[in-house]
Amino acid sequence: SRFQYTEELNKMGAHITAQGKTAIFNGVEKLTGAPLYATDLRAAAALLIAGIVAEGTSELHNIHFIDRGYERIEDKFASLGAKIKRKKDKSNAEIL
Repeated sequence: SRFQYTEELNKMGAHITAQGKTAIFNGVEKLTGAPLYATDLRAAAALLIAGIVAEGTSELHNIHFIDRGYERIEDKFASLGAKIKRKKDKSNAEIL
């Protein structure tokens, strides 16, 4: 499903309902850090951005999807003030 990532965002406090080819997003005051699992490139990028704006720490798994599409993305976001740390095994990232 192309909306698999919405379940991950809902773990952070989002209110998203997927119905067929449509996703309905209801605004929330804040997102909260959570363990997140990327399923593809676009989902990984969306979850990374959500982790950056969320309160608390998130851990993003399966970041190999990001690496396929974005070179040194953590450095680019760090230049904007984001705090991202790759785990030693490089398959996960911690978003602070």
